[in-house]
Order: sequence, then C-alpha cells, then structure tokens
Amino acid sequence: MLSYISLGTNDLKRATAFYDATLAALGLTRCVTGDPDWDRIASGWGTYEDGGARENALWVGTPFDGKPATAGNGTMVALKAASWKAVDDFHAAALAHGGESEGAPGLRPHYNPDFYAAYVRDPDGNKLAAVCRGFTRRP
Repeated sequence: MLSYISLGTNDLKRATAFYDATLAALGLTRCVTGDPDWDRIASGWGTYEDGGARENALWVGTPFDGKPATAGNGTMVALKAASWKAVDDFHAAALAHGGESEGAPGLRPHYNPDFYAAYVRDPDGNKLAAVCRGFTRRP
C-alpha cells in the first residue's frame, strides 16, 4: 500500500543519527540513493532500488518549501518489530539519541491481547511507534 513515508526535520545530521540508532534496533538500514544532491537534504531507511522504482522506505528531510519542519498533531508512523526485545531496544535507542518517550514498551491489551508497543518522539517532535504482534508474554 505504501511506497514511502517522509518526515520533516530542522537538523538533518541530528535526525540521521537518531534514526540510524533507533531503526537499527528494528533491523532497518540506510537507503543508498547514489544522488549526492538528494543525500544532502534527506536520509532514508528501508528499500530504495532502481532509482526508486522499488521503494519501501522511511525518509527524513528538510522541507522542500524552505519553511521550518513541524510535527503533525495526530500523525504517527508505526513500524513493525520482530520481537519484544526489538521494541525495547528501539525505545532505549530513541531515548539515548535525543528522543522522548510517549509510552514505555509494554502490552496494550486495550488494542489487542498481543499488541506490544513503545512510543517515542524524535528530536523534531515526530511520533513513532514500534509494534510487535503474535505474543502475549515475553518469549
């Protein structure tokens, strides 16, 4: 359904360091575009191949309109995690790299008995979640 998600940042270097650490906890690596002009204004994680013909990525970049990046009220990106440990590591890495907690790792039975998640805000205020499904107790 999705090709990519793009979030704004006011400090690409800081945002890239934050996302390198937090997304590594989920097994995601940085996209290589081969375009130095693009890489100067954005960083991405996930899949970017054949000049973007094959893409499933999360991008963070400076806004094209030159105005300051802002976080959307009610906007959140939820990322799949393979294990509860990956969710825990995602949350810890986010906090260690300038993020803020919006909800510690744990089961959210009000969503579903197997909904294990953690919520954070990146240094620009964008809200992220890491979610693991399929377990109702720590494996």
